[in-house]
Amino acid sequence: MPTSCTQSSQVFINTLEGLVPPDIIKTLNAFLDFCYIARQNVLTEDSLNALDTTLERFHHYREIFRVSGVRADGFSLPRQHSLKHYHRNITNFGAPNGLCSSITESKHIVAVKKPWRRSSRYEALKQMLTINTRNDKLAAARADFSSRGMLKGTCLGEALRLWHDEHGIDVGDDDSDEFGGPDGNGEDGCDLDLDGDNEGDGPPGPVDDPLVFSEVVLASKKGIGSCAVFNRLQRILTDTLI
Repeated sequence: MPTSCTQSSQVFINTLEGLVPPDIIKTLNAFLDFCYIARQNVLTEDSLNALDTTLERFHHYREIFRVSGVRADGFSLPRQHSLKHYHRNITNFGAPNGLCSSITESKHIVAVKKPWRRSSRYEALKQMLTINTRNDKLAAARADFSSRGMLKGTCLGEALRLWHDEHGIDVGDDDSDEFGGPDGNGEDGCDLDLDGDNEGDGPPGPVDDPLVFSEVVLASKKGIGSCAVFNRLQRILTDTLI
């Protein structure tokens, strides 16, 4: 458990005592005992037996939530279900101290929440799968390009280097770090001639070309055709007038 949860659990049961039924206190007590045993650095056979006993207590006393109507339909909670597999997984893989179930939550944000926000909210599953697929392909392409050395420097830096070579300009030793600066020559400042006053000592300023506007294409959404609108209107009028 995170440090904040560990600190709050030390006073959690004492705070609730007398405010809720006793079985709820016993349920929380059994659950915290399970957590403390599972977080030990070394787990022996006796520790695993105590873990199973504590889990049985937790399952016994949590029925208060079903009887009181809080969970009238039963307990279909993945994290509570995973407690049944701790004994076997600890035997196979060792003590889980340091393992946090929030790892799946962080993956959920990347794989579900962010793609959902980028979708049109209409039949979003297909759009979310497409977004995840494209993100995976982009990540694979970036890894491949990095291994080939294709992402060193910037496009502007490469253009400046070619321009310097074409005009026979020596950029000096300060510009020998693969053109990684903001203006592409490895320096923090910008030496571009934005005002056109450089008179041939550097690259020219902005050209008078037409402006290029970015384009956003929204996700496709199925619409209602004119024939469908006409048929629906006809049914409404028929039901209303006849």
